Amino acid sequence: MGILFTRMLSSLFGNREARILVLGLDNAGKTTILYRLQMGEVVSTIPTIGFNVETVQYNNIKLQVWDLGGQTSIRPYWRCYFPNTQAIIYVVDSSDTDRLVTAKDEFHAILEEEELKGAIVLVYANKQDLPGALDDAAITEALELHKIKNRQWAIFKTSAIKGEGLFEGLDWLSNTLKSGS
Repeated sequence: MGILFTRMLSSLFGNREARILVLGLDNAGKTTILYRLQMGEVVSTIPTIGFNVETVQYNNIKLQVWDLGGQTSIRPYWRCYFPNTQAIIYVVDSSDTDRLVTAKDEFHAILEEEELKGAIVLVYANKQDLPGALDDAAITEALELHKIKNRQWAIFKTSAIKGEGLFEGLDWLSNTLKSGS
């Protein structure tokens, strides 16, 4: 009876679970974002070798968030985590203009993966607090987001350190996931 009641409440209030991958080049701020969302604070991080996984409850959606290391040697293993993914959060260091072409190439390679064809995309133009950071329009251009025609996507300016823009992006993500159910 308890399980039935829980399921009824879930259907009334829209509780869902979603598998989210947080991807991007090394030093983009993926781990800082993950723990800012999960714990509400900035924690000291080191480069991720492998992955971090946390559950984030947001707007009646339980997000299983996988933060995958972004070093060149680790990126080929990202595809091991692609099955059953509903959304991708792609994090870009907006101040690292030297690696924007690499960020774009990796991003578009991800979008071409068959196992991710149904995943929605949230781009965080991170590190907006740093001098010389490109705004969301410049990151949109650099990543060629206008070429995405077959899925829903959005971009938000963020500063993981300051906590700015992260929850606006999660609002879009949770609303888009709910409307797709």
